[in-house]
Amino acid sequence: MKRDKLPSAGLIGLALAIGASIGGLAFVVYPRLTPGANTVAASANFHLCGSLNGRNCIIDGDTIYHNGVKIRLADIDTPEISRPKCTSELELGQKAKHRLLELMNAGPFEVIYNGGRDEDVYGRKLRIIKRDGRSVGDALIVEGLARRWDGARRSWCG
Repeated sequence: MKRDKLPSAGLIGLALAIGASIGGLAFVVYPRLTPGANTVAASANFHLCGSLNGRNCIIDGDTIYHNGVKIRLADIDTPEISRPKCTSELELGQKAKHRLLELMNAGPFEVIYNGGRDEDVYGRKLRIIKRDGRSVGDALIVEGLARRWDGARRSWCG
């Protein structure tokens, strides 16, 4: 009677390595969401971008780096901090940036491609970030730190 052969430890190790590689590749590629891949669950520890920038950081109230990909929150507009038109715009923009940092570090979230353009004119991926089914942008709007993005630039001064 012939005994069934069990897979060798090397073969099992190879299968595990291939599986881990595929999983790792999916983790690296997912931020480049395309119209066919609408939602990705994610979690990360964010900090404020600065001289170190990094893979997960907050640039301003509506722009982040997530896994090294620059993402513009597509559903909101926040005051500018890099070229503010007035002091009150800068102050509100700083508050929005710090609040977005808190919101992004509050736990797991979803990165959602919401149809339309994949990127803006600056090459940022246009995405909506949600936690527990609610847009992070909506939280900023409710708190007076952002407004709904309607495609038009409007002044934050006066």
